[in-house]
Amino acid sequence: MAAPKGPTSRRVHLGKVLERMREERGLSIAEVAGALGFSKEKLWRVETGRTSLPNPKDLTTLLEFFEQDDETIDNLLKIHRESLQAGWWVPYNPHFQKGMRDYVGIETDALAISAWQPNLVFGLLQTEEYARRLLLSAKTVDEITTEFIDANVELRMLRKRIITHDEPRPLWVILAEDALRSVIGGPDVMRDQYAEISRLTAMDHITVQILPAASAGYRASQNFALLDLDDPLGRMVQADHVNGQAWVTDKKPDVGRFSRRFDALRASALAPHETPNFLEELERKTKPSTQ
Repeated sequence: MAAPKGPTSRRVHLGKVLERMREERGLSIAEVAGALGFSKEKLWRVETGRTSLPNPKDLTTLLEFFEQDDETIDNLLKIHRESLQAGWWVPYNPHFQKGMRDYVGIETDALAISAWQPNLVFGLLQTEEYARRLLLSAKTVDEITTEFIDANVELRMLRKRIITHDEPRPLWVILAEDALRSVIGGPDVMRDQYAEISRLTAMDHITVQILPAASAGYRASQNFALLDLDDPLGRMVQADHVNGQAWVTDKKPDVGRFSRRFDALRASALAPHETPNFLEELERKTKPSTQ
């Protein structure tokens, strides 16, 4: 069983292992919690990866209750210790919207990412200026501070390293045409953004498809991302709520539904080799007239 990399996925990984051990014994959360003197809420939060057990003795007690051998206990205690470490994103915690802290932790460990974005350029494809102008446009409406904007732009550029630096992760993004035609920050910003997408799609591990506005094929109204992780985590899905909260789940019905949506969107969109020409045409239309 491969060990997860970052503290968030370590925590989720450990919760999955504990859940599987409990289910293999045909026990409910209430039965295990009652036998060990834990609260049901506490055990549920551990199994779902929302929190870690702060005391390693509690984990040892739980594993002994599940009749695990010493080697398994030692391995899981190591993962537990590592799950308590601070992730690189911790300095940005005060600026996260609800749910984003866990999402960034999982994104950091994803083996591959697939995403659909109908309204805006997908975050990992954004230029620094596009990201900044996007947040600035919402500054008075959402009552956010300059500090919040600076921190989130910096965070977004750091997140982007997972597709541009050492051991880059495969990324497949489908963008609606509207996401590219919606002007953020002005023509100059958009031309640079088109050029950045073109630069990224020239890399073998990055694919971008565009779903034309005139297409009669399937389109989803809600943006989402699918993240593939090592077993036992498997595939997870992230989607935004209307209030901006990031919702992340690994429930099979939800993952299956969003996976089918992505496959349908991929079939409706232009082929990947058509993306450069599409972007070149958009860039040409934003250039100032020479007359």
